[in-house]
Amino acid sequence: MVDTNGRAVIETEPIGSLPRPAELLTAMADHAAGRIGDAELAAAQDSAVADTIRRLEEIGSPVVTDGEQSKPSFATYPLTGLDQLARDGVVIPFADGHQRQLPRLTGGPLRYGVHADQYLRAAQRHATVPVKQAVIAPSALSLLYPADGIDGYPREAFLADLTAEAEADIRGCLDAGAHRVQIDFTEARLALKLDPSGGLLGQFIELNNQVLDRFTPAEQARIGVHTCPGGDQDSTHSLDVDYKALLPELLRLRVGAFYVQLASEPDQDVVLSVLAQHLPPQARIFIGVTDPIDPRVETVEQVRDRVLAAARHLPVERLGTCDDCGFSPFADDTSTSRETAFAKIRARVEGTALAAAALGI
Repeated sequence: MVDTNGRAVIETEPIGSLPRPAELLTAMADHAAGRIGDAELAAAQDSAVADTIRRLEEIGSPVVTDGEQSKPSFATYPLTGLDQLARDGVVIPFADGHQRQLPRLTGGPLRYGVHADQYLRAAQRHATVPVKQAVIAPSALSLLYPADGIDGYPREAFLADLTAEAEADIRGCLDAGAHRVQIDFTEARLALKLDPSGGLLGQFIELNNQVLDRFTPAEQARIGVHTCPGGDQDSTHSLDVDYKALLPELLRLRVGAFYVQLASEPDQDVVLSVLAQHLPPQARIFIGVTDPIDPRVETVEQVRDRVLAAARHLPVERLGTCDDCGFSPFADDTSTSRETAFAKIRARVEGTALAAAALGI
């Protein structure tokens, strides 16, 4: 990537979610209690999106997102309005003891209630710089299908519907002019915890590649994949899983960018070595240089040094930076303040620029 003066730069992008402002949280609670209607909630969401983008642009972020201000969660937005769901789906346990639970599909056919281009188009109305859009991985939504099946709706039919819907979700964002479409694949590392043999991860990779194969090479170059050990209420679900077992498989995905959680890794040099060894042709690696779970705000010098360390392993022209994870992937997560999130993003943007200067680019 080059700047407006034609000089090479190290790309830097947010991952997605940001803590919701107090006004939006209040509006969400009021809407759930029936005290306000859909229009009032939509107005509060749009105000939060506008504020998010304004603040990201003021920080100097060259690419912005809507902060997922209107999503119920990064994973469940396609299920909005669907009625063929039960509450007792797959449980995701976190290290601190809390859990999140996916719904269970009770009937077919599967159709997304909301596609992500809706969020993208709303954000573009407020932005003056490129906007990226996060979508949920089809592998994550494959967990909706119950192990004992659904009468009249075999798993093969479900997967065919899911593949088509996931393609439409991504394609709608590409067609709307997304800078890049980021597939959130946070269940990748979790798959190795659930099945250390790697069989489940292999199934996830195969399913996601089936969707990706529906896109041309030029379109795949505008698609990225994000991986992390989960981040919710200052805890993770799979940080204890060895990254070395995941990354070679992850890098088989046919995309142009990989967003890799790294700031919270205890042995970053090992991870960088694995990334360098398996780096796909033409792909860019965005390394996490800020940790949303750590309440301490990184200094620009810390970010700079993390980028310089990565540059010792990866070609600079294939290197980018990001946050390890979203700051509030579930709308009700208030463990990180909005101010802390923006301070960390500022450190990422400014620290990446310091590293680029140190590298002479």
